[in-house]
Amino acid sequence: MKRSGPALLLAIALGAGLVWYATVDDAPAGVTPTEATIQGSTLMAASLAAGATPTVQVAVPEERKGTWSSILPPVVAILMALLLRRVIPALFVGILLGAWLVRGLTLDGLWLGLLDTYQTWVLNAVIDADHAAILLFTLMIGGMVGIVSKSGGMQGVVARISKWATSARRGQLSTAFLGLAVFFDDYANTLVVGNTMRPVTDRLRISREKLAYLVDSTAAPVACLAFVTTWIGYEVGLIGEAVATIDGFDESAYGLFLSSIPYSFYPILALVFVFAISFSGRDFGAMYRAEIRARSTGAVLGPGAKVDEAAAKSEHTTPVPGKPQRSINAILPVAVLVFGVIYFLFETGEGSNLRDIIGSADSYKALVYASLLGMLTAAGLALGQRILTIDETVEAWYTGLKSMLFAMIILVLAWSLSAVTEALGTADFLVLVLGDTLSPWMLPAIVFVLSAATAFATGSSWGTMGILMPLVLPLAWALLEIGGNPTDDMHIISSSISCVLAGAVWGDHCSPISDTTILSSMASGCDHIEHVRTQLPYAGTVGIVALVLGTVPAGLGLPWWIGMLTGMAVLLAMIAFLGKPVDDAGAREEALA
Repeated sequence: MKRSGPALLLAIALGAGLVWYATVDDAPAGVTPTEATIQGSTLMAASLAAGATPTVQVAVPEERKGTWSSILPPVVAILMALLLRRVIPALFVGILLGAWLVRGLTLDGLWLGLLDTYQTWVLNAVIDADHAAILLFTLMIGGMVGIVSKSGGMQGVVARISKWATSARRGQLSTAFLGLAVFFDDYANTLVVGNTMRPVTDRLRISREKLAYLVDSTAAPVACLAFVTTWIGYEVGLIGEAVATIDGFDESAYGLFLSSIPYSFYPILALVFVFAISFSGRDFGAMYRAEIRARSTGAVLGPGAKVDEAAAKSEHTTPVPGKPQRSINAILPVAVLVFGVIYFLFETGEGSNLRDIIGSADSYKALVYASLLGMLTAAGLALGQRILTIDETVEAWYTGLKSMLFAMIILVLAWSLSAVTEALGTADFLVLVLGDTLSPWMLPAIVFVLSAATAFATGSSWGTMGILMPLVLPLAWALLEIGGNPTDDMHIISSSISCVLAGAVWGDHCSPISDTTILSSMASGCDHIEHVRTQLPYAGTVGIVALVLGTVPAGLGLPWWIGMLTGMAVLLAMIAFLGKPVDDAGAREEALA
């Protein structure tokens, strides 16, 4: 990253040149620079009194909407993310270019656009009521995780599961089941499972490479699919923002997320593959050689491995010494959170069936209510059992909350970029260009590959989702409108949403610069390069199967469950035919050979 500064300047200069050329070419004669109309405090007060969300209003001339220059903000954001491998500066530059286009391409417009990035676009993203609810929910979940970890609740769950691990097979299955149990946050999952199971897997002669794979491949896939997690608020927020840009489409963001889960082929198949590998006792490729080394020699690390086990320690995952570690302190808050969401969805929704109730429910309110109750339950248990003092509880809550701040910054910037692209009519231009050439059934597969490539290059699944979701959903709806009645092909919408999420997780798993990949290596005490080298064949295999046997057939109209079952069958067959048994006898024979 030593060359990030020059690269950033080069990218900005390139984007500025493209924007200038595009606008000079597109703007008709006589069109004056865009004026940003900012409502005064009186109007904001009136809006608040009326119950509306106050926003800074920006007027964009119709002549400047839907031109090819409108695609530059997201395109430059993607290119910068690939170039710098950092999402936050990429998103900011995308917003800046869009704000400059809105203000008019003059030096004065550049200055005003720079100020608008924060005062207008970011401010609007933050003061939106639904956005604020998502931020509160996600931060409160982070605080709950901090309290549960500090009070020893997670470690209590781990202790119960690890008692069952008496063989290499059971040790792997225990790790995988624990990955499912700590489902509500991928970071907490990685740190807790890796650090806790490492002594157990070392004793059972399971390689650190296998432990890191089990930890990594049960973290993000579970977190992006489970009913209530730190991911859900982020994902629902992105979906809701994209839905708001589509005229005539009033589906609930939370309902759309739930409908996309059956089409999330990669996360589901990745979990199936983890359990199949663990139960079968078979491996292939570099992972097989690592497992043979560990079983035959007891060397859980390869020669020359570089690890920093101390770096895996996290303050908010370390319980208070000398205090009891009870699993109920984790199970009860999570149960309150999950059932709280279900209750408040039914409380705020109406209808004769489950889909209608969830579709009409106020999901934002349900998430906020439930997260508050879950956090209060965790705090009450810690204080009531005198495991934590009030000061320690607040500190644990704040430490857990801080772990979510970086993700929240990405989310706010993603919302801001989405608003810029909506104002410039980016989706309208994409539909105009691609509407006659791109068939709707092709879109999910293309989105899956693009999302995976972006996540691989940037190392950020959240950043990838933030960039692509605001573009993909309006494009999918518009393509369906061109082809006829879009409500008849809602599976394309659901599949496209899932492919943004699933592709981001796939690219994240394969990327050596991914945060969860790095954390998995650290928490498992595994050499990072060896973790990437051994996991890549497994993640690549599952990803290709998910794309070819799941996403493409589902886009063509095949029921999702057929693709899911076919993908599972093929993966099980590959393990049976390509995998070799890694038992003690086989390990000794391999070592002697």
